[in-house]
Amino acid sequence: MKDLQSFGWYAAKIAPKLPKEAFKPVPSRLWGGLVYLLIAIAGILVIGLLNNLHPWLGIGIAVILGTCFAGMGFLGHEILHGTVIRKPWLRDFLGAVAFWPLSVGPKLWRKWHNTTHHVHTQHDGKDPDAWPTLENLSHKPLLQKVYKLPMWMRSIVSFAFLSVSFTLHGLFMFKRFITEFKPSKRPSVWIQLLLPWAMWLGLLAWLGPVKWFFAVLLPLLIANAIVMSYISTNHRLNPMTDVNDPLANSLTVTVPKWIDVIHFNFSYHTEHHLFPGMSPKYYPLVKKHIKEMWPERYHEMPHWKALVALWKTPHVYFNQTQFVDPAPGNLYPSLGYGMNQNETVEEKKRKRKSVSRTSKSIH
Repeated sequence: MKDLQSFGWYAAKIAPKLPKEAFKPVPSRLWGGLVYLLIAIAGILVIGLLNNLHPWLGIGIAVILGTCFAGMGFLGHEILHGTVIRKPWLRDFLGAVAFWPLSVGPKLWRKWHNTTHHVHTQHDGKDPDAWPTLENLSHKPLLQKVYKLPMWMRSIVSFAFLSVSFTLHGLFMFKRFITEFKPSKRPSVWIQLLLPWAMWLGLLAWLGPVKWFFAVLLPLLIANAIVMSYISTNHRLNPMTDVNDPLANSLTVTVPKWIDVIHFNFSYHTEHHLFPGMSPKYYPLVKKHIKEMWPERYHEMPHWKALVALWKTPHVYFNQTQFVDPAPGNLYPSLGYGMNQNETVEEKKRKRKSVSRTSKSIH
């Protein structure tokens, strides 16, 4: 896929085919968030008020809480794109509530995600969510040591790390962007960061460490893992691109319909990058038109297959279209440039041999 087009180019061709209501906010999406919020509050109260909490009951409630926290995060993403409520102060308030469990403030999120990631998707050095390049790795001694581990071991560690990745990345993004806010805006950004953490620590004082584990820590680990299972596959199997072409640099994953319902259609990620200001309610219709107009460009994969592909692919870019496992120097293609998760082991071996000469240049 060499003739890249901007997201605006695609959007301009699809927009006339869509109904007018697709470009209006959908406040009814808030009902799902309210259900999640009430269940989350009830779950924490049950844990807190029970005299004797059986561990298995605690785990069961924690799974429900983690699912609610993740669902609220997906809705928060939607709210802060302005697709639910357009009034700025209400958008930010509801977004803050929805993102509260994941401890990310609305001002930081819009700076990091809306105005940086969406504008510079998969652009080396500009997208804060992109994997590092081999050149970047050369400036990070600690990561160099990590990449000397066998790939299977790195995959285990990286998948375990998904359970804390969103929260930690949010803290890194705070450090990166806080100085870019005007001095007058920085106190509110700090407050939006600190208030959720203050509440979690307050719950620790009330619940005690054991109940806090079931009511807060374990649910946050579960929520991180759910959210990152999508985010890690949104772009990280795709090539880097100088032109922000969502059909080249984004991946839509497919999940059962009921999961799309409880996750607010977050699986439709290519569609989201074409129309970030559109309610995900209409993304199935956008997908239909994309597949009719550019079927050869569109990338979609079952969610579980995308995770398998992520497990088998090193997380460093050799160039814009290939990944590299630094220690052995093996190269792996990205989506649109040869990645095929249905190929046999023998085909994979032949592919690796065909790039062996190029691999030697890494050393």
